[in-house]
Amino acid sequence: MKSLREKQSDAYKALKEEFHIANVMAAPRITKVVVSTGTGSAKDRKARMELVMDRLTKIIGQRPAPRGSKKSVASFKVREGEQVGAAVTLHGERMWGFLDKFINVAVPRMRDFRGFDKKAVDAMGNLTLGVKEHMVFPETADEDLRDAFGFAVTIVTTAKSKPEALAFFENIGIPFKKV
Repeated sequence: MKSLREKQSDAYKALKEEFHIANVMAAPRITKVVVSTGTGSAKDRKARMELVMDRLTKIIGQRPAPRGSKKSVASFKVREGEQVGAAVTLHGERMWGFLDKFINVAVPRMRDFRGFDKKAVDAMGNLTLGVKEHMVFPETADEDLRDAFGFAVTIVTTAKSKPEALAFFENIGIPFKKV
């Protein structure tokens, strides 16, 4: 079975005639992957933040950076600068390792999974996917069920348009819904 990195290099052959790509360097490719999450409710936010950071580190293999709130919101009991989420940007080998694990291991374990929506690709050619429960990853499958959290995975590409990005993602093996 080919890895996503190998599939990415094969995608050029499939896309060059359809999108008139004259050079391998002009072909779409994945540049980075951003994984981000929020910590949720206000009660015991510090303990929840530690739990989220620990589990994301297990899943991704890199410690996430905490993200602070931009504004104070009294009704949510949030102060400006208070830690309300975490984010990780992956490049290189960690990015490819995470993507292979995400597509080949975690996605098939998602409950009632029928494919990702094609609307998840934005006009800039980036794909943002939501994971409802972090427990689809084997590193955290044995954890307590009540502490489940979700996160977003954004795959950033050099595609120049949405149709080009969709064709690229389909060629590398991202499972989209059948219409």
